[in-house]
Amino acid sequence: MMQYTYKIMLHKEPEGGYTVTVPALPGCITFGEDVDEAIEMAKDAIDLYVEELKSRGENIPDDNNTLEYSLNLVRA
Repeated sequence: MMQYTYKIMLHKEPEGGYTVTVPALPGCITFGEDVDEAIEMAKDAIDLYVEELKSRGENIPDDNNTLEYSLNLVRA
């Protein structure tokens, strides 16, 4: 059994809900009505994406060796 690590980005939508992207998996995008649903939808989308890569015999990228920082920039 392989273990993969993925960072997900939740973007709050003006009309409500969250769009989720997975930067390590181009085109892996989903949506949830709230944060919990968005995370669950992301898990499902990642699982399907990884299964498709496996079925094609392609490399499966992940974020295991990726560092992440958030920076706040304040400008006058």
